[in-house]
Amino acid sequence: MTGERVLVIKLSALGDFIQATGAMAAIRRTHPDAEITFLTTPPYAAMAAATGWFDVVWSDGRPGWGYLPAVARLIARLRAARFDRVYDLQCQSRTNRYFWLLGPQRPPWSGNARGASMTYRAPERDSLHIQDLFRRQLAVAGIDDVPASDLSWLRGDITGLTPAGPFALLAPGGAAHRPAKRWPAALYGELAARLTARGVTPVVLGHGAEEAALAAVILAAAPGAVSLVGATSLGSIASLAREAVLAVGNDTGPMQVVVAAGCPAVVLFSGESDPAMSAPRPIRPDQPVTILREMDLADLAVEPVWAATEAIRTR
Repeated sequence: MTGERVLVIKLSALGDFIQATGAMAAIRRTHPDAEITFLTTPPYAAMAAATGWFDVVWSDGRPGWGYLPAVARLIARLRAARFDRVYDLQCQSRTNRYFWLLGPQRPPWSGNARGASMTYRAPERDSLHIQDLFRRQLAVAGIDDVPASDLSWLRGDITGLTPAGPFALLAPGGAAHRPAKRWPAALYGELAARLTARGVTPVVLGHGAEEAALAAVILAAAPGAVSLVGATSLGSIASLAREAVLAVGNDTGPMQVVVAAGCPAVVLFSGESDPAMSAPRPIRPDQPVTILREMDLADLAVEPVWAATEAIRTR
């Protein structure tokens, strides 16, 4: 190592972590011999370590502001590390406060903190797709080659999980506190029945009792479908995605994984989120990724979703 110490910050969430992997890979390529520390939160520590891009992973990146001793410990830890450069890929008020709390001798900082040496605060940043935002931010820091999401490192054991013959992944769930981001399970069931009739086995992803209930609705409409609810890790989802003929799902973290693993996909958006800013993007030119948006997903009929899957399947 050169003795250079670099910090990369990405605290959450799953979809945002996946979207940031291209930027993470670019930072490692730019600093091949540096000791790079990754500051995150506990749910993402193992993923960060698995990438192979970071030498050290800290998971204490989000202490509660109401617990000042923990905040003070984090700032003291950051100050003691004497980082030569910081890449803030979270770019929220929290991490901007970290920048200010590190004064008066703050390290060179890439992000959107006011006064940072490599700040990117252009007005259009709030309307850019997150991957384009990272590209512009890192360009200010002298990094011009930022690839699409990179999940080449994410793999899992899928022994016994893949059905015989072609299969399609379905991701009908999503955050419990945002039910408007879910296409109705009954419509997934109709889609699954059509896939089954075409000789494609629908494989339902998810976790927890609520998503098991969604899978039960789908399997009732398409008895040939398979439920893997509760049986997969993010690594096995990525490996399944590399074998599937296509995937259909809501705007969720697992669909970000599926697309970033290279699977052709149809992703369903509601008015709850803007695909122009957060839709998963293909990782290669020949990977079809179709985004369908209806402000109320209950108004999205099966036909356009089916047409999009057929366009992928018959390519």
